[in-house]
Amino acid sequence: MNRVVHFEIHAAEPKRAAEFYRAVFGWEIKEWVLPGIEMPNENRYWRVTTGSGDAPGIDGGIVFRRADAPVEGQAVNSYVCTIGVASVDGSVDAVRAAGGHLAVPKMPIIGVGWLAYCKDPEGNIFGVMQDDPGAG
Repeated sequence: MNRVVHFEIHAAEPKRAAEFYRAVFGWEIKEWVLPGIEMPNENRYWRVTTGSGDAPGIDGGIVFRRADAPVEGQAVNSYVCTIGVASVDGSVDAVRAAGGHLAVPKMPIIGVGWLAYCKDPEGNIFGVMQDDPGAG
């Protein structure tokens, strides 16, 4: 079976995106730097660690959004990733405090939990999911 093994967040301002995801989820985000080499923007990369290696989940990166390589006339679109959180309500509050906003209000996923979709300051949509088998 094929599994998601890495994600990338495309951003006009990667440093702003990094600050947002650090503030909301506590992710460790560091720019990948090669000593002595000045990287053009299209090659700059921020590595994202979402948790410890012994916990389920994946890590990813943040890259500059490529408007010069459009797909169907627009900048890169990507998959929506959903982040497991302790509280959807608390996460939505953190999203708003960090400059993002709610895109789709909290809803029950019967027998699974609570889900909401948010947008980061770069316009990327992501989900936040709270486990709760009694949701519904």
